[in-house]
Amino acid sequence: LTFDLNEWDSYAIEEAISLKEKLGGTVTVISMGGEESNETLRKCLAMGADEAIRLNDPSFEGSDGYATAKVLAEAIRKIPYDLIITGAQAEDDSYGQVGVTLAELLKIPHAALVNRLEIKGKIVRVHRELEGGLEEVLEIDLPAVLTIQTGINEPRYVSIMGIRKVAKKEIKVLGRSDLNLKPEDVGILGSNIRLEKVFLPPSGEGATILEGKPEEVALRFLEILREKGGVS
Repeated sequence: LTFDLNEWDSYAIEEAISLKEKLGGTVTVISMGGEESNETLRKCLAMGADEAIRLNDPSFEGSDGYATAKVLAEAIRKIPYDLIITGAQAEDDSYGQVGVTLAELLKIPHAALVNRLEIKGKIVRVHRELEGGLEEVLEIDLPAVLTIQTGINEPRYVSIMGIRKVAKKEIKVLGRSDLNLKPEDVGILGSNIRLEKVFLPPSGEGATILEGKPEEVALRFLEILREKGGVS
């Protein structure tokens, strides 16, 4: 079993590293999870990130987006930052909560679903997706949080040799007590949403192909609707 980056996060990491290459500075990657997260953090280091921090504590188990954002916010408060970049959503639940909640907890501006950005001094100019195919352009004062949409860039390939080069690089691990969080702040106790179950819905009976003249097809279609309780 291998672990990989969440798709949206891979674009966010690439964007952060590209900005570092253009403007200077450092990139710190932060993930909340067990030792299996080390694999993806080392991939980020191999891509060009400078530091990696893993947040792990038994009390974090069952955290929803809000509780996760609280943990991340406390870790971020411990390091200097100009810009926080996250993926727009996770591949498993697709809630898209963590990035925007993080901005609220840190009391800084944010933009979601960003598909293009440019930094000029202390301002970031972003293009973001809206519903109906519309696009919005914003100028936001830094520091800020941006959640990144797929397609904003092309995440770089990480070779096995690249992973080996960072194999011994330290990954700092912080727990709940390191972040000055109480048990009731995190995990199930600190969550507003509790996942009951994830399952595949029952599959349908498949498609029925109706053939014949238009009036014959229409009559048969009406019969099927009546059989299914669609019409009386």
